[in-house]
Amino acid sequence: MKIYNSKLNLQRAVNNAQKFVCKSPEDTFDLGEKIGLGLRGGEIILLSGGLGAGKTVLTKGILYALEYDTREVTSPSFTLVNLYKTEKFNVYHIDFWRLDDVSDVGAAVGLDEILEDETAIVIIEWSEKLKKISFPNKIIRVTIEGDGDDERSVLINN
Repeated sequence: MKIYNSKLNLQRAVNNAQKFVCKSPEDTFDLGEKIGLGLRGGEIILLSGGLGAGKTVLTKGILYALEYDTREVTSPSFTLVNLYKTEKFNVYHIDFWRLDDVSDVGAAVGLDEILEDETAIVIIEWSEKLKKISFPNKIIRVTIEGDGDDERSVLINN
């Protein structure tokens, strides 16, 4: 791990909140990779941050750790849900950005059906648009602050 202020221990980060500084998109990707290496299946990763914060870059890092071809990973801003089938897990990459006028964004993308796959990993961009958050699985919240050429402050907690 390159630039972060401490070595990532996913379990500790999830239990106690851990803050990282990413000085480049490569650092954000690397942090995603570290998160991905700690996944066991069934996790729900809630991403929040503004446009250009690096949510999709972080997701690419997660999928890289799961041995998925990151050239195939794109933002689901217009498709709403992308499914990536890795050797270990189905990974659902969801984006609520375009769903401003929808009262139940979870229902709009079939989130209840997606969560029926108890071993799937679900990554949700713009997760703050969820009105209710009641998931049966382990939740990892990732908040990214910063955009453009600025360094990113990334907070990981549950």
